[in-house]
Amino acid sequence: MSKQTGEPSPAIEAVERPAPAEATSNSAWGSDAIAAVLRQLDIPYVALNPGASYRGLHDSLVNYLGNERPQMLLCLHEESAVAIAHGWAKVTERPMAAIVHSNVGLMHATMAVFNAWCDRAPLLLLGATGPVDATKRRPWIDWIHTARDQGALIRHYTKWDDQPASVGAAQEALLRANLIALTAPRGPVYVNLDASLQEESIPEMPRPPEAARHLPPAPSHPAANAIDAAAKILVQAKQPVIMIGRVSRDSAAWQRRIELAEALGARVVTTLLAAAGFPTDHPLHAAPPGNFLTPAGMEVVASADAILSLDWVDLAGALRSAFGAKPIAAKIVQVSVDQYIHNGWSMDYQGLPPVDLHLLAEPDIAVLPLLAAVRALRPIPPALPPRETRQGAPPPAALESAGTIEVPMLATALAAALGDSEASLVRLPLSWAGHLRDFRHPLDYLGCDGGGGVGAGPGNAVGAALALRGSGRLPVAIIGDGDFLMGNTALWTAAHYGIPVLIIVANNRSFFNDELHQERVAKVRGRPVANRWIGQAIREPDIDIAAMARAQGCLGIGPVADPKRLVAALAEGIGAVRGGKPCVVDVRVAMGYDPAAAAGMQRTVKS
Repeated sequence: MSKQTGEPSPAIEAVERPAPAEATSNSAWGSDAIAAVLRQLDIPYVALNPGASYRGLHDSLVNYLGNERPQMLLCLHEESAVAIAHGWAKVTERPMAAIVHSNVGLMHATMAVFNAWCDRAPLLLLGATGPVDATKRRPWIDWIHTARDQGALIRHYTKWDDQPASVGAAQEALLRANLIALTAPRGPVYVNLDASLQEESIPEMPRPPEAARHLPPAPSHPAANAIDAAAKILVQAKQPVIMIGRVSRDSAAWQRRIELAEALGARVVTTLLAAAGFPTDHPLHAAPPGNFLTPAGMEVVASADAILSLDWVDLAGALRSAFGAKPIAAKIVQVSVDQYIHNGWSMDYQGLPPVDLHLLAEPDIAVLPLLAAVRALRPIPPALPPRETRQGAPPPAALESAGTIEVPMLATALAAALGDSEASLVRLPLSWAGHLRDFRHPLDYLGCDGGGGVGAGPGNAVGAALALRGSGRLPVAIIGDGDFLMGNTALWTAAHYGIPVLIIVANNRSFFNDELHQERVAKVRGRPVANRWIGQAIREPDIDIAAMARAQGCLGIGPVADPKRLVAALAEGIGAVRGGKPCVVDVRVAMGYDPAAAAGMQRTVKS
C-alpha cells in the first residue's frame, strides 16, 4: 500500500476549517491530552455522530488540534461512522477512529462493530459516558446516558475495552487500544471516556507519549521444524490444494503466494468472503470464488490429498461441503492465529476443522519460509497446466437483445464502461458469481462485510473510497437494495467531504434471499410458494433510490431497467466519480442469482 493512499487530500482538508482559537488563561483540559495521543498515533480521520457525552473531546479535536490529523468526518448515523472506519481498514489494514455518543450511540453502532469483528478489521472506537460521579450529572439526560459497564454492550465482539479514570490512564488506554487493534488477529477495540474527565481542567499538558515505543509486537514466525514438516506434506502430495482466505493487501505477499502455488503445482481456491488473495485468471486458480464453495470448488477440494489453508474462513464448513459424509483423507495444514480471539459468546469461529499440522502464524508470515523449504525439496517446479477457457459474463450483444437486466449483465456493462481502468470492487451482492470478473491485484476486491449485517455496504464503500483517494483506483460497490436502504445516509458524508465513489444498486425490489428461505419452508410444509413475497417485496410504492442519492448531494442515475441503457448509465457514473463526485446508479435487476452463485446459496436455503 503506497503512503499516498492513506493521506488526506487537499479537498477534504479544506472542509470545515475552524476559526483560530484564542489563548486563554485556563487553556489545558483533560480532553486536550486525550486528543494529543490520537495525533501521536497518526490517526488521520475520526468518523463521528455528535453527542454531548464527548463534547469536551469534540472541542479539543476542533480547537486544540485544529480539526487536522485527525480530521472529523460527520456522519448521520453511528452505524455509518463505524462502517466507514471499517471500509478504511479494508484498504489500509490500519485503524481509523470512530466516536459514538454514550450508551445510545453505542447501541446504534453495535451491528457495525460486529461486522468489523467478524472481518478481523482493526478499528479504534471511542465512546463516552455521562459523569461517573453522580453528583456531577445533569438532571435526567446525564442519568439515562450513563451506564455502569458500557463496554459490556460490545465486549463479546471487541478485542479489548477500557474506561480510564484519569487523564494519564486515558492516554495509556489509547496507546494500548491501538496496539491491540493492530496485533493479529486484528479487530475493534473500545475506549469509554468519562464526560467529567474530558472536561477536567489540568494545570499543564502532560508530556506527549512516545507512540513509537508502543507499537504492536513483530509477528510470530512458525518454528523451523513445523515449516519443514508442512513443506514435506505438500511436496509429497500428488494433488495439493491451497485454500486462500484472510490474507493481506500487500503486493509482495500476493506475489509470494503465486510463487508458492507454482513451486508446488498446487491448485488454488479463493473465497468472496475475504478480499482478493490470488489472481483468479492464473492457470492454477481452479474454481471461481464464491461466498460458499461452488460445485467446481468442491470437486477441487474433494480430490486433494494435501490441503494448505491460509486462514480460510470456515474451513470446517468447506471441508464438509466438499467431502460430505466421506472421511477426509487429505492431510491438512492450517496457517492461522485466529484462535487467539475465539470466545464463548460469538460462534463466528465456525466449526472445528480436522488439522494435521497447525502453523500458528499469520499466513503471509508463514508463506515466505514455507516457499523456501518447498524450493529446497523441489528445486524444479512442475509445469503449469494450460489455461482453461472459462465461462464468464454474457457477451455485450446480450445487452442489446435482452428484455430485462440479469445480474451477470452488470458485469458485462461494468467491464465495458471501465475499459482498462483499475477498479476496486468494495462490495458484491449475494447474487454475484465469482466468474463474472477476474481479480489480478490485492485491491481488486475487498471482501464482504464480515458479519452479514445488512446496511454496511454504503458506509464500507465510503470508507474504502476515502482510503483509495490518490491511488488511481476507482472504488465501486455493487450492493443490494436492502443493503442500500438501511445504510444510505453514509452518502451525505461522501458528498460533504468530496469522497468520490460509485455505488451500483442491484435493485430487485425485494429482500430476495429471504424470499428463497420462505419458499423452502413453504415447500417443506406443503404450503403455497406463491406467497413467498409477502413481507419481503419492496414495492408499491417503488423507492426512488436515485432521488435519495440526489437529496444528499450525490449524482443519482436511474432507475435503469433497459439493458441497452446500462453501459451508458455506468459510464456516466464513472465519469462523475473521476470528476470527484459520489454517484449512485439504480439498476432494476431481475430476481434471481447467477447460476454459479445460486448453487452455493442453495445449500444455505436448504439448511
